[in-house]
Amino acid sequence: MVNKVHVKKGDTVYVLTGKDRGKKGKVLTVIPDKMAVIVEGVNIVTKHKKPRSMQQTGGIIHQEAPISSSNVMFFCEKCKKPGKIGRKFLENGEKVRYCKKCGEIIDVVKKANDDRQQ
Repeated sequence: MVNKVHVKKGDTVYVLTGKDRGKKGKVLTVIPDKMAVIVEGVNIVTKHKKPRSMQQTGGIIHQEAPISSSNVMFFCEKCKKPGKIGRKFLENGEKVRYCKKCGEIIDVVKKANDDRQQ
């Protein structure tokens, strides 16, 4: 079975639970196998990096770690509130994602198929 995550790379999301509850950030990476996302500025962990060669430097770095996709919710830029995402077909045959609170179209998922017979 293919796992589907409700947000895409580049979406702005609102964190629902955890130590970063209430923060907003942009989705950097989606990991469908683990049902996880990496969000910019959220779930920052400290990593001790060892230099692998003479040219590399080691040290302590801070980076984002994955969080479960169930802990984030899409944040609509028009209504300025977190909400659910819906999918629908327009009259011209395009499949789009839209905000269920305000009805704003987020993006086009699938272009219209113009070569079909009428």
